[in-house]
Amino acid sequence: MRQSALFTKTRREAPRDEEAKNAQLLIRAGFVHKEMAGVYAYLPLGLAVIEKIKQIVREEMQSIGGQEIIMTSLQRKELWEMTDRWDDKKVDVWFKSTFKNGSEVGFGWSHEEPITDMMKHFISSYRDLPAYVYQFQTKLRNELRAKSGIMRGREFVMKDMYSYTADETAHKAFYDSAIAAYLRVFERVGLGDRTFLTFASGGAFTQFSHEFQTLSDAGEDTVYLHRAKKLAINKEVLTDEVLAQLGVARGELEEAKAIEVGNIFDFGGVKSKQLGLFYKNEAGEEVPVHLGSYGIGITRLMGTVVEALSDEKGLVWPENIAPFALHLVSLGKDGDEVSRAADTLYDDLVKAGKDVLYDDRDLRAGEKFAESDLIGIPKRIVVGKDAAANGIFEVVDRATGAVSRESREKLLAK
Repeated sequence: MRQSALFTKTRREAPRDEEAKNAQLLIRAGFVHKEMAGVYAYLPLGLAVIEKIKQIVREEMQSIGGQEIIMTSLQRKELWEMTDRWDDKKVDVWFKSTFKNGSEVGFGWSHEEPITDMMKHFISSYRDLPAYVYQFQTKLRNELRAKSGIMRGREFVMKDMYSYTADETAHKAFYDSAIAAYLRVFERVGLGDRTFLTFASGGAFTQFSHEFQTLSDAGEDTVYLHRAKKLAINKEVLTDEVLAQLGVARGELEEAKAIEVGNIFDFGGVKSKQLGLFYKNEAGEEVPVHLGSYGIGITRLMGTVVEALSDEKGLVWPENIAPFALHLVSLGKDGDEVSRAADTLYDDLVKAGKDVLYDDRDLRAGEKFAESDLIGIPKRIVVGKDAAANGIFEVVDRATGAVSRESREKLLAK
């Protein structure tokens, strides 16, 4: 992509009403546009990051047997009444409306009920189990506070997966595989060294759950870490009973702030009993299907990467989720020797299948470098007079600032 044609524009200052660092930087760098509090539009650079995160999550969900679907965001009132989660006093994040015929409808904040109801058409026998489905879905939640940028939005993209198994044993095996898959996701997006499996409350879902918490001063949660065991306990469930269950002592734990980037729930057979999802076992007996639920906020994860890895100059994207792997910056003027050398290198990089953004604009070098730092692409290749003359290019690592000098052949081969 030539930057002169890219639909984006950087800004010197963040909006005055935006408190969260992630949103400030993403808006300034031209990745998102703020519509209102907690609601953001994603521009080409931002969408590229989202799609790369989704692909990583997709690969890991498929690696454990998940199959992708997409459900509607419209929710039938009667399903949620059957599980006692329609009442605003029980679930306080509903957006609701009314059809023209007078019937009420909700807008999806989660999907356990409709997917479980759908499964009644596909599961009737033990031979139909297990079933694992997931989706990338735009969720709507009527959050009271929307001050954390894209980390706590009223509209956001979520990956939610649901497992339907015959019994606790089969569920536990899949649940453990989902934990391992989630940890791989966080490793691949650059947060592996600071993300912990965390024992937590189930909230509106179950009594207890597991969260995945990423250490950050921007976090809304307080967790207690056991670094040696690579686990944490959410402050809300820090009790002697939980400590004993996990086999840790209070004195071994370290308090920290963290951002919840994923959660998983074990519903057992409760949800299936409420909604009438049963299967016949080998003895012909009707048994409720065992349900598990597994969520990762895709846009929330993007915001967490910004909070955790950005620096005083701007965004710092890990290579796996960066909008582009390379930022080619030409210091020439239109038609001069430097510009021609940059054009040729750009064409060669594209032909070699490299993921490159080419800053071909007629701007001062300092302005280009500042924007490059703000956008945060992992590697910057600079084409100046020396490079045009000798074919050796300066390559800057955005995360470390390290500078190397590399030939055209080496750049194309990497």
